[in-house]
Amino acid sequence: MAIEIKAPTFPESVADGTVATWHKKPGEAVKRDELIVDIETDKVVIEVLAEADGVLAEIIKNEGDTVLSNELLGKLTEGGAAAAAPAAAPAAAAAPAQAAAPAAAAGDDAILSPAARKLAEENGIDPNSIAGTGKGGRVTKEDVVAAVEAKKNAPAAAAKPAAAPAAAAPVVATGDRTEKRVPMTRLRAKIAERLVEAQSSMAMLTTFNEVDMTEVMALRSKYKDLFEKSHNGVRLGFMSFFVKAATEALKRFPAVNASIDGNDIVYHGYADIGVAVSSDRGLVVPVLRNAELMSLAEIESGIATFGKKARDGKLSIEEMTGGTFTITNGGTFGSMMSTPIVNPPQAAILGMHNIIQRPMAINGQVVIRPMMYLALSYDHRLIDGKEAVTFLVTIKNLLEDPARLLLEI
Repeated sequence: MAIEIKAPTFPESVADGTVATWHKKPGEAVKRDELIVDIETDKVVIEVLAEADGVLAEIIKNEGDTVLSNELLGKLTEGGAAAAAPAAAPAAAAAPAQAAAPAAAAGDDAILSPAARKLAEENGIDPNSIAGTGKGGRVTKEDVVAAVEAKKNAPAAAAKPAAAPAAAAPVVATGDRTEKRVPMTRLRAKIAERLVEAQSSMAMLTTFNEVDMTEVMALRSKYKDLFEKSHNGVRLGFMSFFVKAATEALKRFPAVNASIDGNDIVYHGYADIGVAVSSDRGLVVPVLRNAELMSLAEIESGIATFGKKARDGKLSIEEMTGGTFTITNGGTFGSMMSTPIVNPPQAAILGMHNIIQRPMAINGQVVIRPMMYLALSYDHRLIDGKEAVTFLVTIKNLLEDPARLLLEI
């Protein structure tokens, strides 16, 4: 019985997707709920699983093809697992002298795409000598192109017999000068598109301040073990303090939590906080819904879950849709200062940075304090400079005296 393999139903915000990777080839056995193909959208990678045990009979949409919601990707023959393997056994008895060749071919099929295999054969490149950069170690066409270039650039002197000494010649340094060209992923292309859109459609400004992290760090150091024990292993980090401070500041400055829709300003009575997370595929921004109602433990748990899902490529489109305000932490990578770019249609984004021990003048005395620069980029069409500066000062004051977060003062 033939079963159709279809693309999932995309939400309204996603027009189409691209076939990223087929994890099975025609004729290979497939188990129920086994991953067959990845569909990459502008936001996430969606995994398509097998509906039943069987054999992949046909691939209709190849890697790189664009697909729409519920479009046919391929076909699966149900219950045909035993039919997938019969061709391998007779080869050894037919021609003993060529026994090594079929094995090598089978290995090539397992790691090479058709285009990469053809290019390797045309240039006399052993596929097994190429380190694959594709998913699961797959050798891509670009990997073969790089191997071909390396072969061309390899010094020819080693193949020539020794010759009599000649006149001194200029010394030319040799080495790998390979180039690799790969298509931009849909996620990376979408990120680029949105960044350019933000800078071309907004009157974007950035205001800066600095926050003394002494009190937050002392609070965290004092209670982190008890916090983790009391909340089933949830670890207390700095991000939850910033999210809580941001949600409190957003209540006081609703314009920072608003967005522009045509000629209207939409004021949101809730704080959906986007938390920028770095992944192998690029920067993604999952959203903590109603963060103003969440405890520190709920915030930390949500962020930890998002981080794991981002690393595993498991974030859903719904988890990255919406958001009224974003927080990004370049300090995890050592950034001292940056001007984050607003994520449209939001009106502002808060940038955290590295915590550095610096000398500060406190009550007429020079003391060493852990200091962090904060940056607030905002849409000047919607937010006045006074609002932006006061909003950032509010966050600074709440963090320097965390008791204010509890008292909401």
